[in-house]
Amino acid sequence: MTHEPLDPRQLGAYFVLREAVSLLEHQIEQQLHADGDISYVQFQLLARLHHASEPLTMTQLADGVVYSRSGLTYQAGLLEKAGLVARSRAPEDERATLVSITAEGRALFERVLPGHVELSRRLLFDPLTDDDVRHLGDIMTRVRDNLRAQPPRSAAPRKRRDTT
Repeated sequence: MTHEPLDPRQLGAYFVLREAVSLLEHQIEQQLHADGDISYVQFQLLARLHHASEPLTMTQLADGVVYSRSGLTYQAGLLEKAGLVARSRAPEDERATLVSITAEGRALFERVLPGHVELSRRLLFDPLTDDDVRHLGDIMTRVRDNLRAQPPRSAAPRKRRDTT
């Protein structure tokens, strides 16, 4: 593992990426809140459940949306309270919690999706050529795969609190 500083080109690319992602996330959060009174994390959870052929475990959801276990539990609780998802114990493993999307959750997801697609297209894809989109997909796939080669967050041991 090298501890050399990033060269100016790498540092510039890093900051441009972080700024672009932050600006995009901010606009998307505003759209989702306006159209459905949900956060982006809640949208991601509904999207994963909407496209799943069966209920997903909390661990599958946490790994899929890259969110902490406690944060996901809180978000799933909010969605359940709003009637958008249902949680139940897994029959084959009583320690696992299954999450499924309700009819109300599907309806909300389908209501906010067109605005999400339009905004994503306008902010991210309209300034790019088809070649740019292909290159961006290739680059970000390599970055994602490198990051995903690490054990998922759900596999990390929980930190013990010092009670002394």
